Amino acid sequence: MDQLMAIRAFARVVEAGNFTRAADSLDMPNATLSKLVQELEAHLGVRLLQRTTRRVTVTPEGRDYYEKALRIVRDLEDIDSAFNTESGTPRGYLRVDIGGSTARDVLIPMLPDFVARFPEIRIDLGVSDRAVDLIGDNVDCVIRGGPLSDSSLVARHLGDAEMITCASPGYLKTYGVPAYPEELKNGHRMVSYVSSQTGRAFPFRYTVNGEKRELKIEHRIGINESNAHLVAAVAGLGIIQTFRYAAAADLKSGALVEILSDWRPVRYPFHVVYPQNRHLTQRLRLFIEWLREVFPTRLNG
Repeated sequence: MDQLMAIRAFARVVEAGNFTRAADSLDMPNATLSKLVQELEAHLGVRLLQRTTRRVTVTPEGRDYYEKALRIVRDLEDIDSAFNTESGTPRGYLRVDIGGSTARDVLIPMLPDFVARFPEIRIDLGVSDRAVDLIGDNVDCVIRGGPLSDSSLVARHLGDAEMITCASPGYLKTYGVPAYPEELKNGHRMVSYVSSQTGRAFPFRYTVNGEKRELKIEHRIGINESNAHLVAAVAGLGIIQTFRYAAAADLKSGALVEILSDWRPVRYPFHVVYPQNRHLTQRLRLFIEWLREVFPTRLNG
């Protein structure tokens, strides 16, 4: 038995929650991974995982072994990273997940700089507004906006984005330009951004005399993807709240017009997030450092 490989296989099953996703992340057949775990259990003389047709759960012995063995795996990765640093250029794959408009308007325009600095680091970019399972989906880090609710994740602040309220000139000609937030309740059509996780629409937010306010208005249309949400406003379907960076080109061309600028909501925080129990590889550390260097400039551009 290759004990180190068996330990790595077992650890990935624990982190991924099932054998299939663990095997995919290690680029090995499911049968090979299953055999490695079985050999490890036989070697230790204990059952580490409880398998059923639907799910895999970790036994108390398995949880204890995972926590102890993980330190060994991390120590070996630290050694490997140290030698890689000394021997030459950082290399390997990074899996990054990011929302649609943030990918289009912030990250992707900056990526040529990262590629030029670290040509041997390859990035698989998942672009979606849905919430991802960092462990189960084997994602190295996620770039997301909004408040953080999962205390099991490590977050690094990347900056704060300005939010605006806007609509198309055609819409404003038909329905009029609201003079203050409460006027949105009087016959205006709202296009809400809907959470892909909860299915709930985000309320329209404003700052009134320094106080944060939320305006809950029944929307005509709800959309759960940021690029489509913006296009709906350009098409004249209604009023939206979005990030200034996302609407910048349409504001410049006149396809969208900002309204209610005196009541802009507070700035929206962005973070890069990664799991606590995942080793911070050299390539991930370099990527996070680069993000913190360049992201705020583009976020506010």
